[in-house]
Amino acid sequence: MPAVSKKQLAYDILKALYEAFPDSSCTLDNDTPERMVIRGILSAQCTDVRVNLTCNELFGKYPEMDDILKAGQDKISDIIKPCGLHKMKSKSVMAVADNFCNNWGRKVPEDIEELMKLPGIGKKIANLIVGEVYGRPALVVDTHCKRVMKRMGITVSDDPLKVEEDCCKVFPEESWIKLGHMAVDLGRNYCTARNPKCDICPLNKVCRRCLG
Repeated sequence: MPAVSKKQLAYDILKALYEAFPDSSCTLDNDTPERMVIRGILSAQCTDVRVNLTCNELFGKYPEMDDILKAGQDKISDIIKPCGLHKMKSKSVMAVADNFCNNWGRKVPEDIEELMKLPGIGKKIANLIVGEVYGRPALVVDTHCKRVMKRMGITVSDDPLKVEEDCCKVFPEESWIKLGHMAVDLGRNYCTARNPKCDICPLNKVCRRCLG
């Protein structure tokens, strides 16, 4: 296998991803910024399909952040139970509603550090918000992205923050939002955690794992 620079590898990976997944996009419903924050919180260890279904019920009953505050944590917890970790997540949802109504001037912050002050919001969710809502360059590193970037040779780390750092060094920032979505699609469809389909993977000509 000929040696290539990380930037050349990133270029080859990005080109192959764009060809394989031109329509990749966020699979969480995206209507208002404050609702997107809540969807991001609920997505931890839960599928986007389940989050969207649960949020249809949640926002159907409590469409505004004021309504969520008035409802109280117990009622919110009951609704979001299908998403798992409902006690912890309901606390985070209430914190979002409280800050939106009382501290943020009814506008979700664009600042990653400000978002990460809330319980339940780490770097991944903060990046999701600034990327999807505000269109700022940000890479969401979930379990799929972390796995495929390590297998393809962009990183050797399992730490999401380090994976993000390694990716952002070699991929152009204008690709970061889309890159995260394409990596998810690759991980779900081909580069699965168990029994990856390397023989039919659209990136097997550039992936370091496939090339040995």
